[in-house]
Amino acid sequence: MSAGCLIIAIDGPAGSGKSTVAKAVAQRLGIDYLDTGALYRAVALWLDKHGVPPEESECLREELRRLRIKIKGDKVYVDGCDVTEAIRSSRVDAVVSAYSALPTVRECLFSIQRAQVNCKGLVADGRDMGTVVFPEAQIKVFLTASPEERARRRWLESSDKGGLTYEEILKGIRERDAFDSGRSLSPLRAARDACVIDTTGLSVDEVVDQIIELVENLKQNDGGDG
Repeated sequence: MSAGCLIIAIDGPAGSGKSTVAKAVAQRLGIDYLDTGALYRAVALWLDKHGVPPEESECLREELRRLRIKIKGDKVYVDGCDVTEAIRSSRVDAVVSAYSALPTVRECLFSIQRAQVNCKGLVADGRDMGTVVFPEAQIKVFLTASPEERARRRWLESSDKGGLTYEEILKGIRERDAFDSGRSLSPLRAARDACVIDTTGLSVDEVVDQIIELVENLKQNDGGDG
């Protein structure tokens, strides 16, 4: 294995901890991190703001042609404006799945995601990284946890979510699971060769350690290169 082309794809449902874990893995390895969920959220924010309904249309295609997204470090910019906080709003939570399921939206972001791979390597998290965007990834991980555990995590960080109750968040988690798993295009599922990690009851460090171990095993199997 050459460290310069290492791609780690981390998928999982909402609240499984994939963004936190992926970022920590990237930091430990000293390679780049791609938050693809942030890209989809930025698109949803833009389209919702401009009154574009979540359905295929010429209006949708025109808005996507105008859209300019840039990720710089932990910041996300749309049309030159910092939307890092705005894309985490409850409004975006409510609409992002519907926009993300549209073929035109996924096609628009596919090339943007693929273009993020560089000589340093990449950790990318999302819902179809290992199955669609980076099927060639050397390491594929599917994180999961019970709906109750994922709702609890979201509830603990929900101070900016408009005061949603635990029950409301749990309902939203279940609805999104059903939507993401049942859509015809790029449904949420683990890649055949993914390592499935149930994060229920595990700390972030414990999950990161498991993924780092996968990297070390890969290096050993490839003769220690990298």
